[in-house]
Amino acid sequence: MSTLAALGKVGVLYGGESAERAISLRSGHAVLAALKALGANAIGIDVRFNDALFKQLAGIDTAFIALHGRGGEDGVIQGLLEVLNIPYTGSGVAASAIGMDKLRTKLIWSGMGLPTPDFKSVTSSDDLDGILESMGGVVMVKPPLEGSSIGMSRATTEAELVTAVDKALDHGDVILLERWVEGAEYTCAILGEEALPVIRLKTPHQFYDFDAKYQSDTTEYLIPCGLDEAAEQQLQQLCLDAFKAVGCQGWGRVDAMQDKDGKFWLLEVNTVPGMTDHSLVPMAARAKGYSFEELVQTIALSAKG
Repeated sequence: MSTLAALGKVGVLYGGESAERAISLRSGHAVLAALKALGANAIGIDVRFNDALFKQLAGIDTAFIALHGRGGEDGVIQGLLEVLNIPYTGSGVAASAIGMDKLRTKLIWSGMGLPTPDFKSVTSSDDLDGILESMGGVVMVKPPLEGSSIGMSRATTEAELVTAVDKALDHGDVILLERWVEGAEYTCAILGEEALPVIRLKTPHQFYDFDAKYQSDTTEYLIPCGLDEAAEQQLQQLCLDAFKAVGCQGWGRVDAMQDKDGKFWLLEVNTVPGMTDHSLVPMAARAKGYSFEELVQTIALSAKG
């Protein structure tokens, strides 16, 4: 693969120290296997933030980031790679940091007039009086700096809201409260300047939680997603706009809902989504005609210094 040869030695960065370490290991091993199948000179690096990391990174020419969560999606590893002048896949430092923070992402989207559910932020469960009612009676509680639905809960009573906020506070000091949108959940993968086919996520769970994502066999992934052509194109363009609004590049994924009136609402952006052969981005890429290896090659070749 002469094109991949131009990247020199590719280090697939995976593992890390976040709550999403186990998923990242699966993503990284799948990417590494694909790169080797393509004939690339590739090695795996299980990232630990210690002195040994500098020596490991010094031995590569290009980084394929398959780190999920803190340290990998939040601009930390991106900043280190820039200091070391190593080109890497995905979004840059600023976009990674913003995209990892669901609260900051929503502030940007709402400031630009992009549709995202009403939200508030809190730092404790002591001052929640009236919030549930003011947000429509059902609230999603999210730690803004976690992925994979870790620490998230749905609250319909004041007692549930207090419990949910206390649970989320185990994962950070500021908690995002978001108005619940009743309707269908969709995700749209972005590859370069292109929005891939939309996937509808169907689960018997209250929402697409960690178990529904990684452990349940009852989750359905619908491609085609069931939207008519015009609605799907509208959602794809909205997700592209949302992706670019945060400053993201290379590849990623945007999650959204459609309410009962047919309006789309942006939930979050993922700058390093899962990359196992059962993950959503590879699934959308397959629907567009990309094999897993072709997807990995496309992302690898998009690496920027």
